[in-house]
Amino acid sequence: MHKPVNDPPGNSSRWADGAYKRIAGSTLEDYKDGRSVAQIPKIIDRKQGGSKADAPGRKFLWVQHAVLGAACALVIGIYMYAAHSGGMESSVSDPANTYYNVLVQGFCDGHLSLKREIPLGLAQLTDPYDPTANVSYRSVSYRLHDLSYYKGRLYLYHGVTPALVLFWPFVAVTGCYLFHRQAVVVFCGIGFLASAALLRALWRRYFAEVSIVVVAICALALGLATAVPVILARCEVYEVPISCGYMLTMLALGAIWCALHKPEGSCRWLAAASTIYGLAVGARPNLLFGAVVLLVPIAQAWRERRRVGPLLIAATVPMTLIGVGLMGYNLLRFDSPFEFGARYQLAGEQQLTRQFFSLRYLWFNFRIYFLEPVRWSGRFPFVHEATLPLLPSGHGVVEHAFGVLTNVPLVWLALAAPLAWRGRSGQARSALRWFVMAVALLFGTCALTVGLFWSAMIRYEVEFLPALVLLAVVGIFGLERTLADWLAWKRTGRCVWVLLLGFSVAFNLLASVGYLAETENEVGRALEQSGRVREAIGHYEDALRIKPDYALAHYNIGMALLRLGRQQEAVEHSQQALRLKPDYAEAHNSLGIALMGQGRLQEAIGHYQQALRIKPDFAEAHNNLGLALARAVRVQEAIGHYEQALHLNPDFAEAHYNLALALEQTGRRQEAIGQYEQAIRIKPDFAEAQSDLARARAAQ
Repeated sequence: MHKPVNDPPGNSSRWADGAYKRIAGSTLEDYKDGRSVAQIPKIIDRKQGGSKADAPGRKFLWVQHAVLGAACALVIGIYMYAAHSGGMESSVSDPANTYYNVLVQGFCDGHLSLKREIPLGLAQLTDPYDPTANVSYRSVSYRLHDLSYYKGRLYLYHGVTPALVLFWPFVAVTGCYLFHRQAVVVFCGIGFLASAALLRALWRRYFAEVSIVVVAICALALGLATAVPVILARCEVYEVPISCGYMLTMLALGAIWCALHKPEGSCRWLAAASTIYGLAVGARPNLLFGAVVLLVPIAQAWRERRRVGPLLIAATVPMTLIGVGLMGYNLLRFDSPFEFGARYQLAGEQQLTRQFFSLRYLWFNFRIYFLEPVRWSGRFPFVHEATLPLLPSGHGVVEHAFGVLTNVPLVWLALAAPLAWRGRSGQARSALRWFVMAVALLFGTCALTVGLFWSAMIRYEVEFLPALVLLAVVGIFGLERTLADWLAWKRTGRCVWVLLLGFSVAFNLLASVGYLAETENEVGRALEQSGRVREAIGHYEDALRIKPDYALAHYNIGMALLRLGRQQEAVEHSQQALRLKPDYAEAHNSLGIALMGQGRLQEAIGHYQQALRIKPDFAEAHNNLGLALARAVRVQEAIGHYEQALHLNPDFAEAHYNLALALEQTGRRQEAIGQYEQAIRIKPDFAEAQSDLARARAAQ
């Protein structure tokens, strides 16, 4: 006999439970939260697009795919459009000469160092790590900035993984080289798609009642509210390992998701997660402590009284092998398994004695990364750097970092993540809680690690902000599910989170535009240093089109115009820089140079003096003031400023030369000869000093 259509409740529950297991791969536990069993077939149809005979259901499934795919395509398109090379890469026409490709060339030649010759002068320096001594070798002429120098070889202290997973395979397959900018787009794109796949898995398994439009909006948040658009505005060697780490951590979370939800294959998935996360540590060693997320599936199995031995092996062995490989790599390069080369950088600051991690940095970095609001203005792009609190002792650079709690308010919705499993029971509740715990652990450990570091930079936020935004998206899903039966509250809650999400995305995009202005300025500076002054001016002008109140770009374009002899335009840009930033010592100095070129001597002297009132240790301003005073026949005063410039910078060749000229004017020819010789010793190709030295000796 056939069963009646209206089964008793117990039979209906068993039918629904079995059907849902067969069709949706979940359990009835997800739906014991106040909704009737009669709703389950509708939810199944929404999740699966109906039966094969149900054409409208299939059509709805394709609509879902199209909407979510369009959101992902929009994000990837923005990534490609937003990506720009920084100054270091823009001065290189051939990608083969970029750092990671030079490393690959070294690997192909059978050694771990970069395939690059060591300048003879660098090898002869008493202290090659002294920023003042090595400054010329860090310029665009040699392009050794931020490389590691050890025992006569150059190395890359940035993680090796990007070379192994992308740069080297790409060269091997195509015979061509990638720019760093292209690699960053690839890594960020895959990282975003991995997070979008996690979003879809969460939705399909646990939140079928959530609209596809909500899911697509949340996908935009995962792509555009995570500081990724900001770092794409300047893709240098630094962004390569960070974006690679982002990609690999998202892929590792995907493997952990599978390990939590597919017990029959949990060992394989956990081994994959361990391998992927080990490679992430190879890209960014500070991600090491985030490996605690690999223990989450083990903890789940232990709580469920399943065997944990195989899982423990799967979680530890692959990553341990990769770790041993990294230690061997470091040992062969720097004679220490724990040295990645950061201490041996040819950098703008001494690194040998640097304390890279300290508890005294934690509160300052916490304020910078989580609390400090940016400054807003009424002029596009509206966003300006946050006002910095007092730096703790030993802390170094702060570069464009912003407080995520005040500027990306979407992340507050991470507090609503527990709503995601409210009212659930059984396996569904357990697996979802364990996954959210893994994401929270990744966020917490990564945020703590960068909080202990000696510098704070926008690019470091990519190491913890994507996980925090993913938690916020879980919170949005939890709110949508909890308020599903209260229409008024659901609409109110949706308005709130949409506003928070919209503001967060808009902030990221505006911040990326402001950062792009700084990138254009940086590119212009690199081109100017390489002698391409007219190209440099074009980039300065681009920076000012994006950000008209950018004082540094006005200053730089003024200096470039001076090199082309366009004094009046240089005066105008220097004056504009001073209107925007009245205490800008360098702009006072450049304005003084331009005014001297126009013969306005007294005005020039006034601006040099103003520069020195603002910045008393400004050696170049002392030298320039000496030149102006010498022209005004105030030679003794000029000598005093030349000597002060040399006291501040003993290797200032031009100041030695100018002092020699002044000493000759006062009849102190023997002292002048000594100054000429000093200038030539510092700058052997100083033609004017050689000529005047010969003249002075002949006169003597």
